[in-house]
Amino acid sequence: MSYISAALRELVTQRAKGCCEYCGYPSLASFAPHEIDHIIAEKHGGITTQENLALACTLCNKHKGSDLTSIDPLTQKIEPLFQPRQDNWNEHFRLEGAVIQPLTAKGRVTAKLLQFNLPARVQERQLLIDLGYYMVE
Repeated sequence: MSYISAALRELVTQRAKGCCEYCGYPSLASFAPHEIDHIIAEKHGGITTQENLALACTLCNKHKGSDLTSIDPLTQKIEPLFQPRQDNWNEHFRLEGAVIQPLTAKGRVTAKLLQFNLPARVQERQLLIDLGYYMVE
């Protein structure tokens, strides 16, 4: 894995406003520090530039791994995952209460693969919403 300088880490964190760019989880509420994710993994030719990096909570980063696609649970077709540098979150997802509802095939595969709506994650998200710490743009 390539070295990511402190300045580049800070740029990615500031750009994301300290929140996971996949699920919106705020780093201030996390026990484990958010990680810098290669959107396109290095093993797939992704490079270590700000355009290919996203801030990810440990759960989203763990579930995503080096994946670029997944199988849409609705159509059973292979679809690309949400890419924070290219895609608008609100075009692919909507927050309904504490549940992240996918709006597109890309949203469905991402929500399923990254396990956005596991009961424990939804409960934790609701608590953060109630406290005013969880907001997605």
